[in-house]
Amino acid sequence: MQILVKHFSELSTHELYALLRLRAEVFVVEQNCVYQDVDNLDQDAHHLLGYDGEVLVATARILKPGSHYPEAAIGRVVTAQTHRNLGLGKLIFQAALGETQRLYPQQPIKIMAQSYLIKFYSAFGFVVVSDEFLEDGIPHVEMKFLTTKTAK
Repeated sequence: MQILVKHFSELSTHELYALLRLRAEVFVVEQNCVYQDVDNLDQDAHHLLGYDGEVLVATARILKPGSHYPEAAIGRVVTAQTHRNLGLGKLIFQAALGETQRLYPQQPIKIMAQSYLIKFYSAFGFVVVSDEFLEDGIPHVEMKFLTTKTAK
């Protein structure tokens, strides 16, 4: 998988359409969850685009500290159903974590994880920091990655 990192302002209309379509296919249709994916946070975010040839098969976004949470955040991590169980989710998240650390060094990183993915994100060093709650009808927890300097 080839991964590109672009700020929203650098996305072509085709890239934007493909990432919004992939997110809708998984988060809205596949998970049968009616929610507002287009949330006015994309415009000031960095987006990771994972391609299999010419086809977008994975994506994630990085939010700068203060844009939604006090911490930097990674979200909207998604892999196309056709490309699951190939390790692409791990690759796109690993790239997102590395890029977040590069963009916002020494900053804690927050994610809202679907509860069934706690073990997945824990493998990257994230720890659960909240009780379980429902977000759009799906069980979630907040998790944080603390850099050496921010860990207390």
